[in-house]
Amino acid sequence: MSRAVDVALDGVRIPVSRARVADVATAVLKAEKVAHALLSIAFVSRERIAALNREHLGHIGATDVISFAFVRATDTDPVIGDIYICADVARAAAKERRIGVRDELTRLVIHGTLHVLGYDHPDAEGREQSPMWKRQEQLLARVSR
Repeated sequence: MSRAVDVALDGVRIPVSRARVADVATAVLKAEKVAHALLSIAFVSRERIAALNREHLGHIGATDVISFAFVRATDTDPVIGDIYICADVARAAAKERRIGVRDELTRLVIHGTLHVLGYDHPDAEGREQSPMWKRQEQLLARVSR
């Protein structure tokens, strides 16, 4: 059983340690019963996430999190994925939601990890009522204890 999570800060400062980010992602993998995984989580600038958003998703502007999962040839192959999180967008969302930035960043780590695992949600209406969002909030409560 091996789960490896690498965290890069790409010149961005966040109020959460890299070890804590890795622990949160690992907790999601364990909760979802993923025994073998390789995840890369990078905290990037607003400009970098906007470029990724445009290049890979065809959307204009910065977003909070983008995830990419490699296709597994078999169910026994490891889950492999990359997660990009924009701390600036997370800060703005935290302020709007009136929650701490650490909580929002933790939510995005969970959200990105769930996307790598194949979860999805509607883009607009119903997003927060989707099974993915509900699972995300359950996991957030669990790791925030």
